[in-house]
Amino acid sequence: MKLSAALAGVMACGTALAATPVRPPLTSVSHLSVYNGDTAKAEHFYVHDLGAAKMPDPENPQGARYYFSPTQFVEVLPSPAGSGLNRMDHIAFNTADAEGMRKYLASKKIAVPKAVTKGADASQWFQVKDPEGVTVEFVQAPQAAVPVNPLFPHIIHVGAIIKDRALEDGFYRDVLGFRPYWFGGMKDDAPPAWVSQQVPDGTDWLEYMVTSNTLTQAQMGVLNHFALGVPNMEAAYTRLWNDDRLQGQVDARRQQAVPKIGRDAKWQLNLLDPDGTRAEVMELHAIGKPCCSAFTASDPEK
Repeated sequence: MKLSAALAGVMACGTALAATPVRPPLTSVSHLSVYNGDTAKAEHFYVHDLGAAKMPDPENPQGARYYFSPTQFVEVLPSPAGSGLNRMDHIAFNTADAEGMRKYLASKKIAVPKAVTKGADASQWFQVKDPEGVTVEFVQAPQAAVPVNPLFPHIIHVGAIIKDRALEDGFYRDVLGFRPYWFGGMKDDAPPAWVSQQVPDGTDWLEYMVTSNTLTQAQMGVLNHFALGVPNMEAAYTRLWNDDRLQGQVDARRQQAVPKIGRDAKWQLNLLDPDGTRAEVMELHAIGKPCCSAFTASDPEK
């Protein structure tokens, strides 16, 4: 009897362990979703200036998707009433199994919807809130039939404003498994203002834009951003210049926007959509030693 009881206990324990959901692969950035007040100007920026392919939006028929690759895009939505100064709706990441991710997060006591949403394009997705209230979407995406973008075929990261790094790490690192990549700021001896962590099963990353300041719409647009990776900044900028894609793009001093070396030692070029959301063009690899922190994971590839 004792042996049977012990065996039953072992079997029950094994069943419980087997039932614990495993986190599905979290492979890349899916998209950044933003608001825009002028659809024609937004289309000109994303299609003409950045070369994205415009497609319908299965999540919101009033919006549009601007694809840079078959599984990566910027979603542009009309500004809802009472949206305030923030022009970002949500950040999103690609997973191999949306329903599996939903069940996994539920097992970690994260509030999730009762089911994934299914789109007409066979995509599946659901949304949660991170500890600071940022909306995060997980997408199981089909390969969209879009032409290859010869200039910007890869969104390598998205940035989102946060206040408490440790609080956010409890979700992104402890629950989701994001890995440290790099951190830095304008001053070497100050707490990091930019903290990057890669998805657990790829090289794309989320960049915390850490601040406790009260921000204007323009400042929010600069911080809540997406980044397009390029292997060679000189070639990318030359193409933008010769194709007349830089009209109206100026820096903080009202001068023509030009590439510069960031504190992470990577070439970057900052462009703004009509509502001020920043599109950061970034060279894939650093030219030398970065400030503040070494890179602790592999760089994205072409």
